[in-house]
Amino acid sequence: MLTLYGCLRSRASRNAWLLHEAGLDFRHVPVIQAYRLADPEAPDAPLHTRSPDFLAVNPNGHIPSLVDDGLVLHESLAINLYLARRHGGALGPADAAEDGLMGMWSLWAATEVEPHSIEILYNRVGKPPAERDAAKAEAAVAALRNPVAVLDRALAESSFLVGGRFTVADINVAEVMRYALPAPELFTDAPRVKAWMEACHARPAFRRMMADREREPA
Repeated sequence: MLTLYGCLRSRASRNAWLLHEAGLDFRHVPVIQAYRLADPEAPDAPLHTRSPDFLAVNPNGHIPSLVDDGLVLHESLAINLYLARRHGGALGPADAAEDGLMGMWSLWAATEVEPHSIEILYNRVGKPPAERDAAKAEAAVAALRNPVAVLDRALAESSFLVGGRFTVADINVAEVMRYALPAPELFTDAPRVKAWMEACHARPAFRRMMADREREPA
C-alpha cells in the first residue's frame, strides 16, 4: 500500500490532495516537524522529523516522504508528479508534451512563487504577531505581482494549466499559491487566478484534505 509520511500542516498537504483526487488508498503516517516540539528528545514525543524511525525513511529529516512498492521518494512536488504519472489517470500526462508542461509548471511554482508566497504566509498569519516582519511581506507581494500576472494570462487560454482539464499541475501550483492568500491585493488584477483558486479549493478532494488538516494539532 502507498504510505505517506508527514503531517498535513506541511507540504504533505499537496500529496494528500492528489491521493484523494485519484481515489487511491494509502496509509498516512503522521510525522511532525521537530522544531514544533518543545522537547523532541522527550520519551513521549510523537514521531517527528528527527526521530530515528523517520530518518530511516528520509535521512534528510524533512517531510513529506512517500513509499510505493519499495520505491522511496521525497520532495512534495516530485511525489505528486510521480503519483500522477503512475496512478493518477487523467491527473497525469497523456503524452510527453503534457509531461513536460506539468513538470514546467511545478518547477515554476517552486522557483518563481514559493520563495515569496511562504514569506507572505509566515509574516502575515503564520508567525506570532510580535515576530512578523511587515517589510518582508510587502517585498514578497511586490515580487509575486509578475508571476501572478503570468499565471493569469496562462489561464486565459483554459480554465486549467495543462490539457484543458484538472491535473497535477493545478494541484502543485494551487498549493504553492495558497500561501499567498493572506495578500488578497495580489489577486485584484488577476481575476482568472482568483476564480481558478476558488474552483480548486471547492473540489471535494481538497476539502477532505483540509478537513483532515484542521483536525491536526496546531
